[in-house]
Amino acid sequence: MGTFTLKKMYERKIQEDLDCGISVAMKVFGAKWKPCIIDAISRGARRPSELHREITTTSARVIDMQLSELVTYGVLSKKTGTGFPLCVEYSLTPMGESILPILAHLSAWGLKNKEVVKKIAQNGQEAPAGKKRSWNELSTIC
Repeated sequence: MGTFTLKKMYERKIQEDLDCGISVAMKVFGAKWKPCIIDAISRGARRPSELHREITTTSARVIDMQLSELVTYGVLSKKTGTGFPLCVEYSLTPMGESILPILAHLSAWGLKNKEVVKKIAQNGQEAPAGKKRSWNELSTIC
């Protein structure tokens, strides 16, 4: 029998810039449901089933995958109880708590601009295009 090597299914063509604060934050918190998960946990939902009931606009599988990523990055801690049925609870770590003020600002921005966004979404329009910028111009933040 021949030998074989396992390869990654996907390799990045462009390296991530993990020296840029925005890139780091987007890597950890940038997925669609992670801010919602962090918010729900901060308000008391701790068990996966509670999160599934609270965040109904996505599948349980997506929530579970993003919970796992948040644990990996140290944003959440996972406590697994003993006994049957198995009890799993998530809580915010100090790193996770540090994002709460930023989520509050995001929420305030969303509430302030929701009517404009709703109007555009209801009309099936694209968001208004701003000035086209090159990647170099955008990356000057980092």
